[in-house]
Amino acid sequence: MVATSPMESLNGKVALVTGASRRIGRSTALGLARHGADLVITARSARDEIETVADEIRAIGQKATIAMGDVTSESDVQEMVEAAKSAHGRIDILVNNAAIRRQVPLLDMTLDEWREINAVILDGAFLVSRSVLPIMLENGGGTIVNIGGMTGHTGAVARAHVCAAKAGIVGLTKAIAVEFADRGITANCVIPGKIGGPRSATSGASPATPATIPLGREGKIEEAAGMVVSMCLPHARFMTGQSVHVSGGLYMP
Repeated sequence: MVATSPMESLNGKVALVTGASRRIGRSTALGLARHGADLVITARSARDEIETVADEIRAIGQKATIAMGDVTSESDVQEMVEAAKSAHGRIDILVNNAAIRRQVPLLDMTLDEWREINAVILDGAFLVSRSVLPIMLENGGGTIVNIGGMTGHTGAVARAHVCAAKAGIVGLTKAIAVEFADRGITANCVIPGKIGGPRSATSGASPATPATIPLGREGKIEEAAGMVVSMCLPHARFMTGQSVHVSGGLYMP
């Protein structure tokens, strides 16, 4: 059901969500659709899963366009963004969610392994943002929400590449927020903690357990995605350059 309050409605808006085939990306796309947005959803290879998400969006009553591609490829990103603009004529919201996470001790980590993680998490967010921003500027503004990671603030064993990339996401968020604030574009970052549910093979293990989380449980996928959606709504237009932790109190800046 689409929200009716003007401060909650995304009617007429178009959102692009990367890595939308599962978990937070999927839940975010569905949440934005429930508020009235049409969606462009991307995945690198999970065609069956992203097709299912598109069907779920359409069942809500919103349009869904699938754009397959690799966020580390400039040409793929350009094709995805052009497909979005061709199908919908605009992009008002961008959620940079695509990521992979692996575990390799620092002394065993190769340069290729370092670059692989940074390419998807940080380079991907840069490439997609750079391609989408001109479209937002044409429309007089927009919203970017990047998905960070708690290890970018706490550090983690065998995840130096992930920690560095996720810390870089925070810096990229602030840079976009400052550079484009006077042109109606906001940029914020959601930083999930230990989120439960099925995880991909590249997610790796987390040292956090319910016993170490002040709220005493893992977070739900919908709780992390709900914060992302909230940052995209009209009521959040005075918020920019911020990093919000959704971790059950596991990390308190």
